[in-house]
Amino acid sequence: MIGAGIVGTACACWLARDGHAVTLVDRQAPGTATSFGNAGAISPGSIEPLGTPGMLWQVPGWLLDPLGPLTVRWRHALRLAPFLTGLVRASSPARVARIAAELATYLPDALKAYEPLLAESRLGHLVRRDGMLWVFDSDAAFAKGQASIALRRRYGVPVENVTGDAMRQMEPALAPDLRHAVFLPDVGRVVDPAGLVTGLAQHLQRRGGQVMRAAVHEVTFGSDGPDAIVTDRGTLPADAIIVAAGAWSSTLARRLGSVVPLETERGYHVTIPDPKVAPRRMIQPHGQGFLATPMTMGLRVAGTVELASLEAAPDWRRAEVLLAKARRLFPGIDTANATRWMGHRPSLPDSKPVIGRSPMHKNVFYAFGHGHLGLTGAAATGRHIGDLVAGRPTAIDLKPFAIDRF
Repeated sequence: MIGAGIVGTACACWLARDGHAVTLVDRQAPGTATSFGNAGAISPGSIEPLGTPGMLWQVPGWLLDPLGPLTVRWRHALRLAPFLTGLVRASSPARVARIAAELATYLPDALKAYEPLLAESRLGHLVRRDGMLWVFDSDAAFAKGQASIALRRRYGVPVENVTGDAMRQMEPALAPDLRHAVFLPDVGRVVDPAGLVTGLAQHLQRRGGQVMRAAVHEVTFGSDGPDAIVTDRGTLPADAIIVAAGAWSSTLARRLGSVVPLETERGYHVTIPDPKVAPRRMIQPHGQGFLATPMTMGLRVAGTVELASLEAAPDWRRAEVLLAKARRLFPGIDTANATRWMGHRPSLPDSKPVIGRSPMHKNVFYAFGHGHLGLTGAAATGRHIGDLVAGRPTAIDLKPFAIDRF
């Protein structure tokens, strides 16, 4: 198993449940890379893709506004052109409807798929099921959000209208100028994302699995196909190889014969250790590209999308923008001693992950490209990978998530 983020670790745990001898390999410790800093949402209703109708006309703005909710660093625009082209193509009304329908088959069991892992690892206390409040700061914003609300309702996602008075009762700390809200009761909240990944990795080890800190350099081939991975700590023989290396997966996939337009959506967060006022549940302001989530270490304000390379330096002004937005959302907040972070979401133009068997090698499986759905979909992905490795039928048709769809 290559990759010790939440997706790779969840896959490893599902495989260990089937009795497989699993070695989880990553150059970093479990939960210390992208999975460390996410917004904490397990959201079965997140079926709307990143690309939506009218996106083409927004591209110039992405290039000109380095601090917007979605920005493209212009120096990287040429290299990002294939991804951006695919993103725009995926944003037509017909494609959006199709993608939403496909994600609607994958995400409904997102929380349920975690249940056996949480029970066996005794990590259930890290997941709260108190829903998410989606807030709107104007009548115009609420009107614009109706398409997203309708899309969710079309596929059975519970969305409840909330009056202004009810919104104040639910979240007294919110800014008084907020006009509208809806409540998504099925959203789960992880109060320590890094702790969840670390805890699952420890559970894997208690079941006899191994966790190895090593950089994967190559895959070797025998007469029947891939038979080992070469790391900076030696060569590991493998009956099956699962690639779940997040934003670093495309290089491995290419070596194994599959080319994918994987890019990194760079996300930022600030965590405020003692905010003085904070929400009781997850809050998402419409159209602003971030979530505010109460966690054990404080209030985390996380999100935005910055398209650049894996190697580009962080633009910490984006973290300062998140702090400014937190002050507007919660007027009484104290942002002193906030910490900042940047990570790399592994994303594909159609906002769907790659989940499935390699079309080139029967013992290679892929589980990457989850974008904003890594924490949400990790346990469900792990269950599907477990079924594929065991030769069992999967609970859903995985063809829409195949690596060769591109």
